[in-house]
Amino acid sequence: MIQFGEFLPDQPDYSNPGVTKAENVIPAAGGYRSLPEFVAYSGAADADINGVFAAKDNTGNVKLFAGDNAKIYEFDSSDSSLDNISKSGNYTLTAPEERWRFVQFGTDVIAVGGIGVPPQRYTLGTSSLFADLAGSPPDADFIAVVRDFVWLGRVEDGSATRLPYRVQWSGFNDITSWTAGTEQSDFQDIPDAGNITGMVGGEYCTILMERAIVRATYSGPPLIFQFDKVETARGCQVPGSICNIGHTVFYLSDDGFYAFDGQRSQNIGAEKVDKFFFDDFNIAHKDRMTSSVDPQNQIAVWSYVSNSSIDAKPDKLLIYNYAIGRWSTANVQAGLIAPMFTPAYTLEQLDTINTSIDALPASLDSALYKGGQFLFGGAVGNKIHTFTGDPLAATIETAEAGLATGKFNMITRVYPYHEGGSVTMQIGTRGLHSDTTTFTTAQSPNTDGFAPFRAQGRYHRARMNLSGQWSFAQGMDVEARQVGRR
Repeated sequence: MIQFGEFLPDQPDYSNPGVTKAENVIPAAGGYRSLPEFVAYSGAADADINGVFAAKDNTGNVKLFAGDNAKIYEFDSSDSSLDNISKSGNYTLTAPEERWRFVQFGTDVIAVGGIGVPPQRYTLGTSSLFADLAGSPPDADFIAVVRDFVWLGRVEDGSATRLPYRVQWSGFNDITSWTAGTEQSDFQDIPDAGNITGMVGGEYCTILMERAIVRATYSGPPLIFQFDKVETARGCQVPGSICNIGHTVFYLSDDGFYAFDGQRSQNIGAEKVDKFFFDDFNIAHKDRMTSSVDPQNQIAVWSYVSNSSIDAKPDKLLIYNYAIGRWSTANVQAGLIAPMFTPAYTLEQLDTINTSIDALPASLDSALYKGGQFLFGGAVGNKIHTFTGDPLAATIETAEAGLATGKFNMITRVYPYHEGGSVTMQIGTRGLHSDTTTFTTAQSPNTDGFAPFRAQGRYHRARMNLSGQWSFAQGMDVEARQVGRR
């Protein structure tokens, strides 16, 4: 059996040790799993959604928030609507450069939306609307929770001027204390590393900048935090490329994708997908990139605008299985990628999704309808979406090989190995490396389990096309004979 290897588009097609196409699939050990469709989950906001966040209160109740360039909404599971819970007068964000970013600090949800938008606060179980966070915090592009502090990054100076190299943090366990020198609140300028492009909180703060990565570690008074440039060879160029699982931070640098572990960065895309990505990535729309981690599937996902996009909106996904170090791609329009949790649905409330059980986007036992269950999703246009639909139609293509050096051979049979759904096979052939590869008509397996062919050439590759309720694709067996011999 020819088992599907890892997706290696940066390697030559001929004698590639992996596969040359892995489209609309999730990389897995021993093959590829199906990727669910990105289906609508909510009603419509007034404009394109640029931020989604799920929060849990102390009793486990989930609230799902979303924001566009003027409003913040709460998802209402009774009718799937997005209810406006903005402060009076709403907001003005400059999209796509500015977007809503949320954190939870205790029972408080705090959101920032860039310069000109004061940080917003919503207290779970108490608030009905968002309101300006007290204590006169600066407007900011980025936000994180670090130990007992709320951090703001790329802040304004009090006169609506952005300071792209400054971070500022609240008082100790007091999100309304923002006077420097009070309750351990303070700020720090980080020169000579370019603009701040993102922050990741936790026990320490990882500050990603254009030309460096800085780690801020709590040391207590009088310094409060110690700042160390732990990565100076590279930085992060695209804010939307930053996502994390624990303290492992994934990001896009000038030369490819990296994973930062708190001490150093490791290139995870070199000689695998970096060249492929930069050839496909429309860098003029880098501000539209978003990313997130799905811990259930152990994948990091980047949504981006490709050079093939006809409307300058994200149309491609790059998927990385960080457990096994393998990649794949998907043709999915996702204006936003974000993790979330579900509010619970009653059976009666399922009518708000669809009046027909058969037409529901997922089975009744799906996590989609269970309160507090993790969901991987985001948004398309003005609606929240989730990866809970039917499996996407997928394509996996092997490397090219010469079955006998310099000689013509004919592939006669291909036995596909997959679980569920339907499959067709194609064979690509060419006589010389300078020729264009020509693919046969797609063939379905017969009752004996093989797809019949008479595909002749010096060099061959095989393509598996999957559809329907398929779950896993492993590989194939190929039968061939040398032309002119029986």
